Amino acid sequence: MVVVTRAGCRAALFLWIFSSISCRARTTLPASQKCDEPLVSALPHSSFSSSSSMTSSYVPGYAKLNKRGGAGGWSPSDSDHYQWLQVDFGNRKQISAIATQGRYSSSDWVTQYRMLYSDTGRNWKPYHQDGNIWAFPGNTNSDNVVRHDLQHPVIARYVRIVPLDWNGEGQIGLRIEVYGCSYWADVINFDGHVVLPYRFRNKKMKTLKDVISLKFKTSESEGVIFHGEGQQGDYITLELKKAKLVLNLNLGSNQLGSIYGHTSVITGSLLDDHHWHSIIIERHGRNINLTLDRHMQHFRTNGEFDYLDLDYEITFGGMPFSGKPSSNSRKNFKGCMESINYNGNNITDLAKRKKLEPSNVGNLSFSCVEPHTVPVFFNATSYLEVPGRPNQDLFSVSFLFRTWNPNGLLVFSNFADDLGNVEIDINEGKISIHINVTQVKKNRIDISSGSGLSDGQWHEVRFLAKENFAVLTIDGDEASAVRTNSPLQVKTGVEYFFGGFPIQKNDSGHSLFQHSFQGCMQFIHVDDQLVDLHAVEQGQLGSFANVTIDMCAIIDRCVPNHCEHGGKCTQTWDSFKCTCDETGYSGATCHNSIYELSCEAYKHLGKSSNYYWIDPDGSGALGPLKVYCNMTEDKVWTTVYHDLQMQTSVGGSSLEKISVLQLNYSATMDQISAITRSAEYCEQFISYSCKMSRLLNTPEGNPYTWWVGKANEKHYYWGGSGPGIQKCACGIERNCTDPKYYCNCDADYKQWRKDTGMLSYKEHLPVSQVVVGDVDRPGSEAKVSVGPVRCQGDRNYWNAASFVTSSSYLHFSTFQAETSADISFYFKTSASDGVFLENLGNTDFIKLELKSATEVSFSFDVGNGPVEIVVRSPNQLNDDQWHRVNAERNVKQASLQVDQLPVEVRKAPTEGHTRLELYSQLYVGAAGGQRGFLGCIRSLRMNGVTLDLEDRAKVTPGVKPGCSGHCTSYGMYCANGGKCVEKYNGYSCDCSRTAYDGPFCIKDVGAFFEEGMWLRYNFHSPGTSMKDLVSRTLLSSTDPETTAPDFNLNKEELSFSFSTTKSPCVLLYISSYTQDFIAVLVKPSGNLQIRYSLGGTKEPSNIDVDYRNMANGQPHTVNITRSGRDIALQVDHYPPTSYSLPTASDIQFNSPKALFLGKVIEIGKIDQDIYKYNTPGFTGCLSRVQFNQIAPLKAALRPTNASSHVHIQGELVESNCGASPLTIPPMSAATDPWHLDSASADFPYNGQAIGDGVNRNSAIIGGVIAVVIFTILCTLVFLIRYMFRHKGTYHTNEAKGAESAESADAAIMNNDPNFTETIDESKKEWLI
Repeated sequence: MVVVTRAGCRAALFLWIFSSISCRARTTLPASQKCDEPLVSALPHSSFSSSSSMTSSYVPGYAKLNKRGGAGGWSPSDSDHYQWLQVDFGNRKQISAIATQGRYSSSDWVTQYRMLYSDTGRNWKPYHQDGNIWAFPGNTNSDNVVRHDLQHPVIARYVRIVPLDWNGEGQIGLRIEVYGCSYWADVINFDGHVVLPYRFRNKKMKTLKDVISLKFKTSESEGVIFHGEGQQGDYITLELKKAKLVLNLNLGSNQLGSIYGHTSVITGSLLDDHHWHSIIIERHGRNINLTLDRHMQHFRTNGEFDYLDLDYEITFGGMPFSGKPSSNSRKNFKGCMESINYNGNNITDLAKRKKLEPSNVGNLSFSCVEPHTVPVFFNATSYLEVPGRPNQDLFSVSFLFRTWNPNGLLVFSNFADDLGNVEIDINEGKISIHINVTQVKKNRIDISSGSGLSDGQWHEVRFLAKENFAVLTIDGDEASAVRTNSPLQVKTGVEYFFGGFPIQKNDSGHSLFQHSFQGCMQFIHVDDQLVDLHAVEQGQLGSFANVTIDMCAIIDRCVPNHCEHGGKCTQTWDSFKCTCDETGYSGATCHNSIYELSCEAYKHLGKSSNYYWIDPDGSGALGPLKVYCNMTEDKVWTTVYHDLQMQTSVGGSSLEKISVLQLNYSATMDQISAITRSAEYCEQFISYSCKMSRLLNTPEGNPYTWWVGKANEKHYYWGGSGPGIQKCACGIERNCTDPKYYCNCDADYKQWRKDTGMLSYKEHLPVSQVVVGDVDRPGSEAKVSVGPVRCQGDRNYWNAASFVTSSSYLHFSTFQAETSADISFYFKTSASDGVFLENLGNTDFIKLELKSATEVSFSFDVGNGPVEIVVRSPNQLNDDQWHRVNAERNVKQASLQVDQLPVEVRKAPTEGHTRLELYSQLYVGAAGGQRGFLGCIRSLRMNGVTLDLEDRAKVTPGVKPGCSGHCTSYGMYCANGGKCVEKYNGYSCDCSRTAYDGPFCIKDVGAFFEEGMWLRYNFHSPGTSMKDLVSRTLLSSTDPETTAPDFNLNKEELSFSFSTTKSPCVLLYISSYTQDFIAVLVKPSGNLQIRYSLGGTKEPSNIDVDYRNMANGQPHTVNITRSGRDIALQVDHYPPTSYSLPTASDIQFNSPKALFLGKVIEIGKIDQDIYKYNTPGFTGCLSRVQFNQIAPLKAALRPTNASSHVHIQGELVESNCGASPLTIPPMSAATDPWHLDSASADFPYNGQAIGDGVNRNSAIIGGVIAVVIFTILCTLVFLIRYMFRHKGTYHTNEAKGAESAESADAAIMNNDPNFTETIDESKKEWLI
């Protein structure tokens, strides 16, 4: 039985591609054969070795798969973590798979192991997979074969198997087979001096395409791999800098500097490990693919040129000696190269056949010279103990180390004769030395040097101490060496501990650094002697624990960089961290945008018109951009601005035949394209004013002027026209100045003419250039205006599908989300469970489902076993309301959030599979026979891409496009009695039966009344019966108690806001065909009075609000509700108060006739006080006036069916100066992550910044002035209250807290902590 784990399909594909490029450099199998031959079974016993063997029957030569020789396999003398089995193939092989068995018919097998490989039997490299040192799962019994196909093939002569774990009831037992094929390549050794030139036949090489491939290995961190240059300034250089690969390329610059072609790209890390690394550079013009060890990076060169012009030669191994003097400062390459291929020329083969002449300096050989270094690898629980030369008066230690950890113990040693000890640490990236001196009294000498030494590079430490002197040198920099002359007596001890300390010796009283060392060391010298680490490994010298000798298993977890969107990657030995500051993204890998996708999304969060940051593709590659969101209309408009001034003049004094006007937007073309793609409609205004300057040269000529749109396409139509129609708007409408032409400007008049209109074909927008041609004649002039791009609607936001059966589903292409995935959508349902979506691989999968009425589950498997994250909601999720789901999975963690509930997070294991490999289609809804989702799914986005559910639903049975019922979730945003109206792709608020306006019915509709001006609203208009009128307007259709036969009212609701400084006056008056009336007055004292006359009493009933001067220029709100004799009154923020009409009073308002604002102009008898207050009339502002279902001001200012009822005397000017004050303070910037004021918005985006017109200083000054005015008004109110109060028919009740308050306002503030009173600038403008 053979068990095959995850297949390495992508590795095989890469191998095939690479072998096709470099096939001439190696011997490969025919294309019909796979690289899958058994490599171990035919080897002799001498090819096997091991750390130890139990007896001669258990020697490693018996460790062949399915063989029963000897004891049936290899077993070491001791089963511990220091054992290994090694195979020598005799020459280098390409290895593609490995298989293991336990020892035959025994209880001995290995359950987990590592594979190391090497060319020389030294300097081992562990097999890496998914960014980790890979631990292969082993066997579960002694006879079954477990095979693993490698994710990527390796090339090596030696393979070493290191058991990590084994059967607990037995011991280590192993049989193996390694699969692969032959490998051969020519090798060239560069000694750091020699340079190998390849000279061109024609002295010059001009190429549009280049393919350069090679392999290299080196232990040096610097060196030029190849270089070529031309006399015109072109060059290409590949070199190592700080063990990273740097490609410098220039296809041409000009002397003026307007074209700068230099391009530099950095890739890779830790390339000085003396292991083979492969490079492929593919260039086609300015497009480059740079592949290093299977990781491809694509980029485009700077400049405008496509050809690479090189002269004479390209040199491998260093710079040519004829190069520029400044270039000679670069170090030459020292190490080995193989399979060098330059545009089809096998350089290694030519060199071996002596067809190329190396430089006279240095030595070129054709066998790889191996370094004599022996690295040692430490983990968190390691130490290495080596003996020194005891009782010497000179303490000397030197070594090289590399690590990612900023802290760790490097060396510790006790002096002889209890003189003290020495401790060398890396502390916050610096080397710190602590010398504890214990001669007479305890004393400590501290030395530190260096910085940033935890960067993964090799760094040298040398420390020397003798009597009264110590010196620390980092990286051989003698000039920066740190010295001390503190009192010190030195006598070396017996033991030196590197990287850690034995636990049993950790109680000696000295202060050891708390962090053990994780990293590598080499060239360890103790007392001026190089430590023989092979002798240590064989037990001949010193001791060690949990170290690996002859291997440095360092990994750069930031290469490739998993931090997206410009996030900064930092790492320790075991993990990496992403810093997302100032990127506009958040999350463990900076994957998720912190902004909404569109203005539409902001609207449905209840936001108002303003500047906002949006991210149209969410987690995609496009960055956030700042736009203006105009939400004052039913549709939401997104506006992107540019820097071209309106009416930009062209021509006149210009000598150029054409003028090019460039528009630079506050966003990139890709960002704007993302907005236009998702929008329902886009437009851009364009205007051409001309004087003797023809535009499109209609009807037959070639256009003189055109505009350039998206994708740099030229367009020859103008605003108001369309693609393919070479006309202006007047040509379409047939009203051009001269009917012979299709544009006004084409008539070529000497007078100014104009062609304007909207460009609305959104696939062509935005306008990036306007090219004006006919301005070079005497007298020719033109002016060009281009408006901002405006788009409305968001098709992605409302893209929805309704699943009507539990077996219905939509299918899409496979979700590509190997290392990073995010899924977000809205759902609403009345079902208690169902699968939202699922995508499967061989064993991997990803799934989101509604598990119960209160649980959403996110589950997946990347090869480490299934993982499930569940969010439990305290409320039912099957309430037919919209709920939002956000799921993310990356190499660091997985998370799930539902609505605004806390995010559930699951950390990824530090080792194991990280790639999600999916192969099936993505199913949305039912999948694999599971119960599917019943309900609606909307705005499904996966890795920033919105899936078109509606389009797919149109052709899928059981699924309907779109979804109704948006008002159940969003109807709450329709305020002030606005009615939510369902729409196919959203909802809108119907404000027609309110006194408000705007998308959410929250904008006050008001007007400024000049002295003597008045407005009358007639309840009965010509052609309308009284019965129809009352039933439609005054009577509430939802009120069963109110009937219309006698056209009388048993109840009323009256509300409005006002501001004035004049008293007395009549604010509002409702007349009748009888003597009944309702009036709201401001008395001479500035107090408010409500007056009812319903019959049954001689005098009207008055309600006096006498605790505040209402004629103080501030806005005040009044809400009056009457039901029978009961009246409820609320003024401003004061608590509501209740009153009752006298028992003799009638309870019906008989035959209402008209409503007056500003002044009463009525025939017949009028109340004496009202008549007295009526002159000269109200001066000030009235806003949001509503009487039952009637809004007279709105009827006057907005054309509605009720407008015929309105009569106005004077000019009515719309203004919100009487709007009611804010009762809820706006959300602060700290708690509102969506709204960014321009003054504080410093997240980066590509383009020009746009101010939003907010002056922060003015706001602060205005706030201070408002506070001062408020204080003065409070003082006035206090004085008025005690000097002018008088009794009326009814008195209002004071708010609670009045006993301890200094004024009525203070009482309210004591009672209501949220009380605020502000005056907007626009509300004060009528006072100026």
